[in-house]
Amino acid sequence: MERDQVAALLAGAGGYLSGEEMSRTLGVTRAAVWKEIEALRGAGWPIESSTRKGYRLAGPPPALSAPYISARLGPGNLFAGKITVEPLVDSTNTRLKARAHSAPTGSVLLAEEQSGGRGTHGRSFQSPRGDGLYLSALIRPRVGLADLLTLTGWVAVAAREGVEKASGAPVDIKWLNDLYLNGKKLCGILTEFALLAESGEPDYVVTGMGVNMNQSAETFRAQGLEGVAASLAGEGWPVEQNHLAVCLLEALDKLVRDFPEKRTDYLERYRAHCITLGRRVSFDGEGSLQAGTVTGVDGNFALVVDGDDGKRHVVSSGTVKMIG
Repeated sequence: MERDQVAALLAGAGGYLSGEEMSRTLGVTRAAVWKEIEALRGAGWPIESSTRKGYRLAGPPPALSAPYISARLGPGNLFAGKITVEPLVDSTNTRLKARAHSAPTGSVLLAEEQSGGRGTHGRSFQSPRGDGLYLSALIRPRVGLADLLTLTGWVAVAAREGVEKASGAPVDIKWLNDLYLNGKKLCGILTEFALLAESGEPDYVVTGMGVNMNQSAETFRAQGLEGVAASLAGEGWPVEQNHLAVCLLEALDKLVRDFPEKRTDYLERYRAHCITLGRRVSFDGEGSLQAGTVTGVDGNFALVVDGDDGKRHVVSSGTVKMIG
């Protein structure tokens, strides 16, 4: 589509680009280029023009844009050119999983809004339009199941670093894969994978995340989440949504390149920002709810807890709540 191609050229130029250059690159007339630029302007794109220099994108587009994000990622990024933006889906993870068998590795789905966002353990995730970034990515790591089971911890590291790069916010990780800001939940992450029926080997992984961007204290109060949830803007770290998507996908691209060889490095980064370490927690253990003190994160990103029962527990799944 020429409009998307024009948008991508402007987003990737980093400065002025003449109509002649764009028409030559796209193989269309300058009049056709001008028509698409005017259409983009009508949609709110901040495009400046100069008689001698051409056209320049003066800022980000007014809404999520697949061609803009791809152009900012660059051709070497796994996800560039494979991004879809939809105004409304039930769940980006659910929708991308439904496409997984035919979609290429690196496919990304972003939504302006989710009607049925999901978190871990089947919990619902509030996903209103304009308040958050809702993103899922499809990858196919060629690793064994043991390595694959550690991937959620890796994604937490990548998401934390992507959000911090985009906004500057000092984001923490709450075991296993929630991002926290100032002691309140900022982002939920859900990583799901499928196995090949014939061999039991991993087939694909869909990792999704929802980042709170613009909710106000009043919004959280109305949802019964005051003091529990946080947004970047609400905590003083506003960020533009396309820029946040770019930073998250850059971090995920690096993860794919590093996985699983650089586990030690990711473990160090995980532990350095894990606020669950040293805390009193309750956890599911041996069929009952137990309590103890977290003493570490082991080599598989499992939580090590010295229980009040005098035993050392290694918690790799289930609900863990900080109680002190």
